[in-house]
Amino acid sequence: MEKNLWTHIETVRTQSPLVHNITNFVVMNNTANALLAVGASPIMAHAHSEVQDMTSICQSLVINIGTLDEYWVKSMLLAAEKAHQLNKPWILDPVGAGATAYRNYTISSLLGYKPTVIRGNASEIMALAKDNATPTKGVDSTAESNEAIVAAKMIADEYETLVCISGKTDIIVGKDTLIYLDNGDALMTKVTGLGCSSTAVIGAFIAVIQNTVEALAAAMALFGVAGELAARKSAGPGSLQLQLLDKLHNINEEEFCQTLKIS
Repeated sequence: MEKNLWTHIETVRTQSPLVHNITNFVVMNNTANALLAVGASPIMAHAHSEVQDMTSICQSLVINIGTLDEYWVKSMLLAAEKAHQLNKPWILDPVGAGATAYRNYTISSLLGYKPTVIRGNASEIMALAKDNATPTKGVDSTAESNEAIVAAKMIADEYETLVCISGKTDIIVGKDTLIYLDNGDALMTKVTGLGCSSTAVIGAFIAVIQNTVEALAAAMALFGVAGELAARKSAGPGSLQLQLLDKLHNINEEEFCQTLKIS
């Protein structure tokens, strides 16, 4: 498995996919830099008059609902509709799912366009499955990843998608898929938007790798391993941001395979 995942990392580097992002104000710079670091080419565009054309020319679409407003929601729906029409891969990051009725309505509308992948923390995934036992805390999770597996399976079956539950352990769930990734570092939770950056990186991998399960696993493995290695050299969250971008860019096969924890 390690060799396959590394091959996919090299594929992204060599093919440099064009990834269309409609994301939130807080993380836009971070996600663009993360995409560049892994070898992809980011586009950030949300104008109604061009958003469907932009989706058409890009190889994948990333939608992150972190900072919603009515204009951006229409942009997201137009882009998701076009991706669905063209059968292009796209990923939904349902930031803050369960927090407000408007947020839930937006997510429900986007799910109608069948995202290829959904990535969120445990509380967000449980909210998507209408499991209200565990509320969201803003954009942070109040549940552990393994508590959301049943909810993730429900979503995967209903929308014919893959679900990535992010947390201390990242869990990939599909119809016949259950993968655990145990890399990363607690310091990563002290930097805003790293989860959103991992979503964008997934967008790059699903753009050029046909096996979506392996694409998702490779993207999350790369991000977790790079974060773990970066944290070892970091004095705090400020330097972690710099070290993480560097490691996403210069990680080699030996350190990736030696550090990876997957089951």
